[in-house]
Amino acid sequence: MKKIQEEQLENQDIEVRLVIEAIYQKYGYDFRNYSQAHVKRRILNRLNASGMTSLSEMIHEVLYNSKFVDLLLMDLSITVTEMFRDPSFYLALRVEIFPLLKSYPFIKIWHAGCASGEEVYSMAILLKEEDLYSRTQIYATDFNPLIIKQAKEGTYPVNRIKEFAVNYQKSGGKNAFSDYYTTDNESAKLLDSLKKNIVFATHNLVTDSVFAEVNLVICRNVLIYFDRQLQDRVIRLFDDSLPSGGILCLGSKENLQFSSYYGEFNPLIAKEKIYIKKYPL
Repeated sequence: MKKIQEEQLENQDIEVRLVIEAIYQKYGYDFRNYSQAHVKRRILNRLNASGMTSLSEMIHEVLYNSKFVDLLLMDLSITVTEMFRDPSFYLALRVEIFPLLKSYPFIKIWHAGCASGEEVYSMAILLKEEDLYSRTQIYATDFNPLIIKQAKEGTYPVNRIKEFAVNYQKSGGKNAFSDYYTTDNESAKLLDSLKKNIVFATHNLVTDSVFAEVNLVICRNVLIYFDRQLQDRVIRLFDDSLPSGGILCLGSKENLQFSSYYGEFNPLIAKEKIYIKKYPL
């Protein structure tokens, strides 16, 4: 019995890899170096939700049904986010990082893997309150054009606003959070003034090259879904995007300790996983 179960699991893993390969070969989205546990879980959840009886059937849908692929890409997108997520991180930006940026005549920020945009708009609010927004350009990117469309809209369920407001206050917010959105019974829409200096664009960390040269890269809670090889590729992208003295911000469960590019950065605020790119000797 145990041998049969092991064989079934092995066959399932093979079929999951075939689903991933079909997505890559047909549409160019490459999940082959994502955490296999993460990808398998998302694919099996979609299998159950769709009522399909097998992964072989899913492979057929991937090849011949682009609308199904849109659903699957949303499943595989990393969308766990909220405004001012980890408030202590934003407080550290406000108190310790922004004073450094104030000496720059113009600031460029890259939010890589921005998902539905909550953390991008959090940054915009922070910059406004510190009188930096007018001379800042924010690039917000994600591989999924559907989720980028959501981010551009800047509309979120009204039942999340209380949570966002609490985070905002803990991050050192200087105003009432309600100053930054309008609301109806179901949704809250962030003000258009927050979008003025944000460019939303599709960019795939797995397959694309450097997006832009910037002063600050924010990529929080994305690398944890990648294997070590892909993490190194992405860190190299960030290294190539930052000048000496540029700042890299990772998520609370991420660090550079095991990266091949660890020697290129120094911890700036270790607790918040904020690093600064070294100057050449």
